Amino acid sequence: MSDITATPPPMKLRKKRGRILGNSGLILAGTVLGLITLMAIFAPFIAPYDPYLQTLDDRLIPPAFIDAEMADPRYLLGTDNLGRDYLSRLIYGARISLLIGLLTMLVSGVIGTVLGVAAGYFGGRVDTVVSFLITTRLSLPVVMVALAVVAVAGGSLQVVVLVLGLLLWDRFAVVMRSATMQLRNLEYVAAAQAVGCSTPRILVGEILPNLIPALVVVASYEMAQAILLEAALSFLGLGVQPPLPSWGLMVAEAKEVMLFDPWVILLPGLAICVLVLAINMLGDGIRDVTAPEGRS
Repeated sequence: MSDITATPPPMKLRKKRGRILGNSGLILAGTVLGLITLMAIFAPFIAPYDPYLQTLDDRLIPPAFIDAEMADPRYLLGTDNLGRDYLSRLIYGARISLLIGLLTMLVSGVIGTVLGVAAGYFGGRVDTVVSFLITTRLSLPVVMVALAVVAVAGGSLQVVVLVLGLLLWDRFAVVMRSATMQLRNLEYVAAAQAVGCSTPRILVGEILPNLIPALVVVASYEMAQAILLEAALSFLGLGVQPPLPSWGLMVAEAKEVMLFDPWVILLPGLAICVLVLAINMLGDGIRDVTAPEGRS
C-alpha cells in the first residue's frame, strides 16, 4: 500500500497568497464590491418593493434612524418625494452604476489599449499619430464635451455609455504606450522575434500578459471615474432619465427637499462614495499584489 502525501504549494504561490491575505485594503474592497455586485445581480429577489411603484400618500417618510416617530416599518430607508421605497431604488441603482462603469471601462479600455500598444510597439509614424490623438483628446474637457453631446443626442443609458467610453480612453493609451515601450526591448520579446514569431503572436502572447497589472489599475480608476461622471450628468438632468433608479438621478431628485430632509440626498451620495472608494481600493490592492517583490 503506497503512502500518498500532499505536495506543498510552490513557494511563489504561497508568497502570492500571503501578499493577498496580508493586504487588508484589497480584502475589504473586494468584500464590499462583491456585496454590491451580488446586491445588483439579485435585486429582484432582495428589493422589498418595485422601485417604480409610487405611493403618494407615503411621500418623504424618513428612516427610523432619522426620526423614529415619523418612520414606517414598511420602509426601512424611507421613501422619496413620490412615495417610492428608497431601499428598493438604492438596490436597483447599483445595477445602473455598475453597468455604466463596466461598459464604459470596456469601451475606453479597448480603444486606449489598442492605440497605446500599437504606438509603443511600432513607434515611428504610428507613435506620432497616436500621440497626436492623445494630445487632441487631452485638450477636450470631458465634462463639457459630455454635456454638449448628451444635450444634443439626448440622455439615455446607451448614449451615456458611448459618450463616456469615447472620452475616457486617453489614460489607457498613455499608460499602455509607456509600458509597451519598456517591454518591447526585453529579452523574451527579442527571443520571440528571433525565432520568427509573427507580430500578432508577440503582441498577444508576450506583450499583453505583462500589461495586465497596469491595465487593471487604470481600468479601476476609469470605472470609478465613469460612475462619478454618470452621477454628475444625471444630477444635471442629462444622464440617465427618470424613472430609472440611478444614484445620480436620486441625488438630483432630492436636491429640492435636501434642506428639510437631508437624508434623501445623503443615502445615494453615500452609496456612490462607497462604490467608488471600493473600486479604487481594489485596483490599488491588485497593483500591490501583482507588483514585483519589494515594490508597491
